[in-house]
Amino acid sequence: MSATEAATEDEICASCGIAGGGDDVKLKNCTACYLVKYCGVNCQRKHRPQHKRACKRRAAELKDEILFKQPESRYLGDCPICFLPLPLDKQGDTDTMKYTMQTCCSKVVCDGCIHANNLREKEARLTPKCPFCRKLAPSTEEEIDQNLKKRVEVNDPDALDTAAMNHFQSGDYATAIEYWGKAAELGNIESNYHLSTVYHEGFGVDRDMKKYIYHSEQAAIGGHDTARYNLGVWELWECQKGNIDRAVKHFIISSNLGCNKSIKALKKCYAQGKVSKEDFAAALRAHQAAVDATKSPQRDAAEAQVERWTSTMKDGR
Repeated sequence: MSATEAATEDEICASCGIAGGGDDVKLKNCTACYLVKYCGVNCQRKHRPQHKRACKRRAAELKDEILFKQPESRYLGDCPICFLPLPLDKQGDTDTMKYTMQTCCSKVVCDGCIHANNLREKEARLTPKCPFCRKLAPSTEEEIDQNLKKRVEVNDPDALDTAAMNHFQSGDYATAIEYWGKAAELGNIESNYHLSTVYHEGFGVDRDMKKYIYHSEQAAIGGHDTARYNLGVWELWECQKGNIDRAVKHFIISSNLGCNKSIKALKKCYAQGKVSKEDFAAALRAHQAAVDATKSPQRDAAEAQVERWTSTMKDGR
């Protein structure tokens, strides 16, 4: 029996049928679908017309397997001091974030730990320092900018993302997009989300829905709950296809991460009979668990302090 006859389909070139495995012939997978192998580029090109349809179908399946996999946690991860999941931002009626990036070390610390550190320093009459790396806390906006600049120069992805937002808010869209692009390449999930917004709204660039979807998907895969919610909205309405099943999958994954907007969207889908009672109940439990996991007495105290400051400012007007 010849080597070709003895080889399985996985061990032969899909075009010419030559067997692989020896020193002379090394087969390579089709990198889009991984269904077939080829002995060279010429065979791959020759076989393309036959393989194109199956390749695209399998490539789409593989992409969806990655896209619809439930992330282990939200993209922000845990506070490096208390090790609890960082608080959900932009929840409820406020748009205030409940964590702060320290410009000296680029660590994102929850408000609870910052509040506890401030109280400790005040009671002991200590010089204010970073709650994580213990460097002297910057006392002026200039020092904050200098710290951030140093982190940007060494391509710190979190610093790049923050600097990009500063440029964006000042109207320098070109620099913002450049920094977000660098940060996204270095694995910063939030930067992918910001880029999706830029291409969706056309800030400094032409609107590009392909790039919007690409960056939204990259952010969603990394655990960005809002980006995932946006994809659900896109599937329902913006793409004009009404892919309810795909939209519900996005909403469930985002709800499991604690996203309020997604759980509200699921509630509407449930009322319309688009989500089963069991799936909706499971999403409600997971959503509540995600929210509860971010709570602590220190964070409650920090939030109460912010509310007192806000009330005082309003009364002083």
